[in-house]
Amino acid sequence: MLEKTIERKLGEMAKAAGGLALKWVSPSNAGVPDRIVLFPGGRVVFVELKAPGKKPTDLQLRVHNALRGLGMDVRVIDSMDGVKELFE
Repeated sequence: MLEKTIERKLGEMAKAAGGLALKWVSPSNAGVPDRIVLFPGGRVVFVELKAPGKKPTDLQLRVHNALRGLGMDVRVIDSMDGVKELFE
């Protein structure tokens, strides 16, 4: 399964839940998660998408930890089941 397939499902499920899965592009900040998922009610989750079995790079992990240090919810998702769990 390709990462883009998982990413497409994330977008579909966010829309169905009344939210958004926005692509995060930050030119001067490498390693940021792929998507910012905005849920109704103000819940925000940063999502790093990976192909099944793939892991974040060291740089991505440092950025994830910095975001978590600010109290942010950061998830790494590498499967359709992982996407579904985010919306449960």
